[in-house]
Amino acid sequence: MPIEVFNRTEKKFIITDEVYRAIKQQLGEYMELDAYSRNGDFYTICNVYYDTPDHVLIQKSIENPIYKEKLRLRSYGTVGQKDRVYLEIKKKCNGQVNKRRTSMYLEEAYNYIAGQSRPVAKRPFGEQILNEIDYFLIRYPDLEPKLFISYDRNAMFGIENPNFRITFDTNIRTRRKNVGLELGNYGELLLPAGEWVMEVKMNNAAPLWFAKLLSSYQIYPTTFSKYGTEYRRALERGEVYPTRTGNEIKLCV
Repeated sequence: MPIEVFNRTEKKFIITDEVYRAIKQQLGEYMELDAYSRNGDFYTICNVYYDTPDHVLIQKSIENPIYKEKLRLRSYGTVGQKDRVYLEIKKKCNGQVNKRRTSMYLEEAYNYIAGQSRPVAKRPFGEQILNEIDYFLIRYPDLEPKLFISYDRNAMFGIENPNFRITFDTNIRTRRKNVGLELGNYGELLLPAGEWVMEVKMNNAAPLWFAKLLSSYQIYPTTFSKYGTEYRRALERGEVYPTRTGNEIKLCV
């Protein structure tokens, strides 16, 4: 059964092709490829991020506040209206990530976010998650699909501790037009060729062997955000404009 509730700490790192190949080989001593990455295969994740017309959610987020939240729609590969997707509400407070998601048809998700009809919860915690999303939609009644982000992922989990997970994302693509999961998997590259986003997801502290591995390659965590990075780039290009000023937001451009 797909996991619907996640509570964990997440750390992100930007690494090169060379480092990826080197550490991936060493990780094999302690970790296994997940079911979607057997034989080194990658799987594609597609996301639609929702925001207000004046970008309130992402503008709050790039200030790195104690608490922030986002709503996104996720699929694995390009999907049609009758395919299942995940509607996710993600919150971060004091570095702790809480993600709740529920599965529904793409058509249902679009109608739900547009305020037309509420889907029926079919899985454990589903009703509670829908209640949280209801509250989010009430607080932000003018949400729009603002950004499409997709990437190719390879993932591993700890042999002794399956809750310790590492993902490697490459070929990160973004677009602000034709923002829909059913409209194709394409977009402008977010990072230069040869750069990867490595993300570590864990319930507790990272194991000692992993800390030593990071140290040996001089890999350090960063505050990288896919949506935040794209938004800053759009600001620089004049594609979007800040609408919150003064003490409400300190733009990081």
